[in-house]
Amino acid sequence: MTTLALALPQFLLAATFFAIPVVGARRGTAAQREAESELIRQGVPATVLTRYGIDFGATRGSFVLAVAIGVLFAVLATLNLAGDDMAETLTWIFQPIVLVLGCLIMPGEVFVVRGIRSTFRKSGDAVAQGIDVEALVAAVRRRFPGWLPHVILARFVLATLGSALVLVLLATSSG
Repeated sequence: MTTLALALPQFLLAATFFAIPVVGARRGTAAQREAESELIRQGVPATVLTRYGIDFGATRGSFVLAVAIGVLFAVLATLNLAGDDMAETLTWIFQPIVLVLGCLIMPGEVFVVRGIRSTFRKSGDAVAQGIDVEALVAAVRRRFPGWLPHVILARFVLATLGSALVLVLLATSSG
């Protein structure tokens, strides 16, 4: 039972690391164009997004990194499920890393409006601060499948609470 309890959150986490970048790669360019069009509708230059590093697609680097993390956790889950001796050590190494990523990076993906609004507010740029961020994000979301925000939230929950659960299970089952 413990091996399944360790492997299941890891398999689910791996799946999110495959799904999200694939959707970003397939639909991200259209979403970015939609964001730029929304800014133009608001009377704001589309270059504001580039100026503040806001990109709704998946760069080649982010795609490769996400898929690599997905592969890592799929392998780790498989090793845990098989009861492999190295699985515990590798889980102790990689699960805390994804827990930290979940706490530091992933909230920005879940709370997009708040994150972009904060970026614009901190910029001191009156034009950026005047952007209707809700309308901007709504325009972008129209270009992505409706299920994507749920998968992003699931990845956040699995990376944080799921990782904590895996680590607690490891700590309480170790001898």
